[in-house]
Amino acid sequence: TTTTARLTQIGELSRGFVYYVSRLGVTGAQRDLPAQLAEEVERVRTATKLPVAVGFGISTSAHAKAVAHFGDGVVVGSAFVDRIAKASTDAERIASVKTLARELVAGVRA
Repeated sequence: TTTTARLTQIGELSRGFVYYVSRLGVTGAQRDLPAQLAEEVERVRTATKLPVAVGFGISTSAHAKAVAHFGDGVVVGSAFVDRIAKASTDAERIASVKTLARELVAGVRA
């Protein structure tokens, strides 16, 4: 939803990487990625030479795999928070977070 002029300004002023918010709305894991996500990330690339990290709603190995094909980074937050919140003990929390991390890494490497 960012205008081309604003996107250019963001590209000029950014350092390190650009974080692309993959969808509108509130944060949280989603079932599907937006249909035009790859095209939107490409639009960002026209405004900057910096790496583009994509996040906001990324929660599965399949999401990570898809985003890794066109993004330079995959950002995951709420999926980890959800796993931590659903576990009853510290041991379960640690195991659940490790499992999700392994699944996401497998997706990125696929």
